[in-house]
Amino acid sequence: MKPLKTILALILLTCMSIGIVNAQNTRKDKKAAHAAEIKSMVEAQNYLFNASYVTPMRGISRSLNSQYDMTVTKDTVSAYLPYFGQAYQAPYNPTDGGIKFTTTKFTYSSKVGKKGGWTVTIKPTDRSISDGRDVQTMTLNISQDGFASLQVISTNRDPISFNGTIEKRDIKK
Repeated sequence: MKPLKTILALILLTCMSIGIVNAQNTRKDKKAAHAAEIKSMVEAQNYLFNASYVTPMRGISRSLNSQYDMTVTKDTVSAYLPYFGQAYQAPYNPTDGGIKFTTTKFTYSSKVGKKGGWTVTIKPTDRSISDGRDVQTMTLNISQDGFASLQVISTNRDPISFNGTIEKRDIKK
């Protein structure tokens, strides 16, 4: 009777360990597939940065409740982000606050960062102080998991940072 219990216990342990190993492989496969998808989006210059947290140079960091994002394609960068901090020149139109612009004239460079992530630098070349597009540089640090941080340096404003995620861009037809 005792050998039968021992054999059943060994069979049960074997089945459980196979299930655990299988679950770990599935998790690793999903993580690898997600990393490959993020890599392809960065290399194709076709993604959406969803901001969820903002850290101004001065003031309080806060969570963002509304939809703020930056869309990157090969020919266009479009940003709709809030701004908290000190501006040295006010916009002509009070509703133009924040970092809101769409440009087709920019430089885009990406390089592989630490631990397999990427550092993307976007520099708009059609800056104009008079129409509020005073962004000098936008630096996006992207992890393999799809988490990202965006640092925005402007001409007439204090720097500001955003944390969020990189997502697949919805293609509108």
